[in-house]
Amino acid sequence: MNDQTKLDNETALSGDTKVPQLPSLAEATRVWLRIGCLSFGGPAGQIALMHREVVDERHWISDRRFLHALNFCSLLPGPEAQQLATYLGWLLHGAKGGLIAGLLFIIPGALVMFVLSAIFVIAGDVPVVAALFFGLKCAVLVIVFEALLKVARRALKGGLPWLLAAAAFGALFLFSVPFPAVVLSAALVGALAPGVFSGGAQGEVKSGSPALLDAVMAADPDYAKGLAKSARRAGILSLAAWVAPVLALLPFAGVYADVAWFFSKMAVVTFGGAYAVLTYVAQEAVEGYAWLSAAEMLTGLGLAETTPGPLILVLQFVGFLAGYGQEAGLAGAVIAALITLWVTFAPCFAFVFLGAPAIERLQEKRALAGALAAITAAVVGVIANLALWFGLRVVFSEMQAVGWGAVSLDLPVLQSIHPAAVIIVLLAAVALFRFKLGVLKTLSLCSLAGLLLKVGLGL
Repeated sequence: MNDQTKLDNETALSGDTKVPQLPSLAEATRVWLRIGCLSFGGPAGQIALMHREVVDERHWISDRRFLHALNFCSLLPGPEAQQLATYLGWLLHGAKGGLIAGLLFIIPGALVMFVLSAIFVIAGDVPVVAALFFGLKCAVLVIVFEALLKVARRALKGGLPWLLAAAAFGALFLFSVPFPAVVLSAALVGALAPGVFSGGAQGEVKSGSPALLDAVMAADPDYAKGLAKSARRAGILSLAAWVAPVLALLPFAGVYADVAWFFSKMAVVTFGGAYAVLTYVAQEAVEGYAWLSAAEMLTGLGLAETTPGPLILVLQFVGFLAGYGQEAGLAGAVIAALITLWVTFAPCFAFVFLGAPAIERLQEKRALAGALAAITAAVVGVIANLALWFGLRVVFSEMQAVGWGAVSLDLPVLQSIHPAAVIIVLLAAVALFRFKLGVLKTLSLCSLAGLLLKVGLGL
């Protein structure tokens, strides 16, 4: 009996009690596609959007389980938001659901990046497209701020969690401590003091009824165990799908073999997301392989920041230019970019599918629960750091490095403020908080505002 058949059989009436039924795979697919198309703004904005869709609006997943999954994905190399979607998709509909959720998180942004990369190498920058994406970036700042408020309110219960969140923010923002060190330190604190952190996010929605998945798991205590076999199988297949093409390409010298090997290495060291590894990627791709210039690398980062999907899609841009320059033409660029996507994301599915069953099985262990809850507290500081980093670079066009001993900061040049950015951020805040227009309408409104202000008025 497969995962979904078992679930469907349990939705029949039992006496006077109706066992809760999860959304259909088709309904969930539509939601994952919506998230994939709207996931602008890097991991902070993407996690905020995902939380809004599956926790706040639909109550499929509880806060506690959502944050538990996020904690695990934060420990993995690769884009945590895409891995979180895969994890939640697996919980709802098994390995098939995880694969659909993870792919739909990638595909919309990858398609947009293909188009923008081709436009860049053929026609250069396009002002109209840049203006539309500028408005989206500004709106995302407000979405990220909303996420901060929600996660902090639910995850930070008591003085020590707040202190840990502040310490995580300070370590990243002031001292540039490596992201893995922050996460592992938080996990150690939580494991040593599990009682302090275990009272964080709860699995209840505002009405007092449990989230749908929690209700299903309460009715069927072996639900997660039933999903484990398909997850392990999918994890092994994902590993094979990752390794096989790399081994096939390595004997052949050329850009495709270089791309496959280089980005496979990146897939296992990208702890903390794209920003944590971009310095090394830029150095190797620009100076080592000479696939693109430093200015082109920055352009790729800008494109990745303003397209849906994980920020690590900047690697797709690098691969595209590598193939375009050394294989002469768009066909070579597309092939190199596809190889980049494959070796970047196939490991992500393997990590989630192989690790998630163990994490679910150990969820009630006190030390692990404390460690993961402490990571949640630290993630509040991480989101704050990402939001501030991203926000300063949207609102100001110039930054200057300032240092005092061990402290190193990038501070904005106040004279470089973008009036258009300030206007659109305020517009997004009013639309989202005052009129509660929702993410889609807010993003559309701000995108049009960016077009008007940047192209129409020249701000």
